[in-house]
Amino acid sequence: MTDAPAPAATLPDLATTDPVELTRALCDLPSVSGDERAIADAIETALRALPHLEVLRDGDAVLARTTLGRASRVVIAGHIDTVPVQGNLPTQLRHDDAVGEVLWGRGTVDMKGGVAVALHLAATVTEPAVDVTYAFYDHEEVEADKNGLGRIARRHPAWLAADFAILGEPTAGHVEGGCNGTMRLEVATTGRTAHSARAWRGHNAIHDLAPVLAALAAHESETVTVDGLDYREGLNAVGIGGGIAGNMIPDAAVVTVNYRFAPHRDAAAAEAYVRAVLADALADLPDVTITVTDVAEGARPGLDHTVAAAFVRAAVAATGAEVNPKYGWTDVARFSALGVPAVNFGPGDPNLAHADDERCPTAQITDVAAALRAWLAPAS
Repeated sequence: MTDAPAPAATLPDLATTDPVELTRALCDLPSVSGDERAIADAIETALRALPHLEVLRDGDAVLARTTLGRASRVVIAGHIDTVPVQGNLPTQLRHDDAVGEVLWGRGTVDMKGGVAVALHLAATVTEPAVDVTYAFYDHEEVEADKNGLGRIARRHPAWLAADFAILGEPTAGHVEGGCNGTMRLEVATTGRTAHSARAWRGHNAIHDLAPVLAALAAHESETVTVDGLDYREGLNAVGIGGGIAGNMIPDAAVVTVNYRFAPHRDAAAAEAYVRAVLADALADLPDVTITVTDVAEGARPGLDHTVAAAFVRAAVAATGAEVNPKYGWTDVARFSALGVPAVNFGPGDPNLAHADDERCPTAQITDVAAALRAWLAPAS
């Protein structure tokens, strides 16, 4: 006899299950990056049972959308994968004297709460005030070239067409608009090797980095207002290397620079800005090179857009949410690259993402669901 195949993973009824219990069910399904097939199958099956939605799939990314002919369309998105489990599943409900009921376990913060809220709304808000595309995607916690949202943007950009997008990343129930961009550059100097007892016969490449480090240390980062939010930039040395041996003058050295830039700049403008900051420091250095090794552009929040403004009003009224800029980079930038302004809004403290004690107050899940419902179905 051969073993019977394992039963397919399933989710409880999306329309009747509380978002907290749905979060728990999602967390307890296998979903570490690269192993999303079971949870994607379960999500697809649950969504296909809803006749008011058109369901699309690419790999382990599943999208569902209304087609009501509304004047505007929004995307509500979230990734379905997690980082590896560290003995923190299955989930547990616990009590915390400070915040009340708390859901513990991998994915409770990053970001099954946001996914559960989106699935529940997809099932229960059948006549939203705007057309909605719900996007659930794979491989967010690994290399960027595997990211399911990026894959959809390349293969099926029309699937993500919208006037506004919300990414359910953890924000502790506050609205974080857009995100800063990030760029890494290597500033490399060259010298000439010599015995350190006869240093005058060489040229010290490490010493040539001194004016570069001084320029970075003296630099005062800007705060830039974009769509009503104040984005604080940062320009810093984050790594340095050079040297051959303890008795040799180094002939090469490099400092790695990270620039976190406000979303009013694109990558070309960000690189030009860094070069301008370092121009005087580099002016007298021989054979210095600046190489961009990594860049991800930021995202404008678009809070001046009618749809976005209505969302912010609903979120603030429903939960008292604060509206802040997002300093770190998130997948909202992928929407921005498609011309769709976006914000981050989801339950869970982002400082607990990936932690062994990952946990989320259940009230945040409920509050985020209430805020989104108030926006999507204001008359309900």
